Amino acid sequence: MIGVGHYLAVSAVLFTLGVLGIFINRKNIIVILMAIELILLAVNINLVAFSAALNDMVGQVFAMFVLTVAAGEAAIGLAILVIYFRGRGTIAVDDANRMKG
Repeated sequence: MIGVGHYLAVSAVLFTLGVLGIFINRKNIIVILMAIELILLAVNINLVAFSAALNDMVGQVFAMFVLTVAAGEAAIGLAILVIYFRGRGTIAVDDANRMKG
C-alpha cells in the first residue's frame, strides 16, 4: 500500500532537485525556470497527497490554482526570454544582471 510517506519522499526528492538546479546552474535562465517548475510540482504532490489522506478536496483545488499560476509563469517567462534573446543575442544570466540600474 502506498501511503502519504511515499508521496512525501518523492516530493522531497523533486524539491531538492529543484533547489539544487537553481543553486548549481546559475548560468542558464531556462534551466532555472525548469527548476522552479520542479519545486512547484513538489508542492503540488504534497497538496494532493494530504488532500487525499484527509478526504478533503481543498488541497486538490489549491493544486489546480498552483498549476494555473505555474503555466502562466512559464508562458510569460519564455516570452520575456524570447524578446530578450532577440535584442541581446544571448540569454546568459550574467548579461541579464547588467540590466539593473
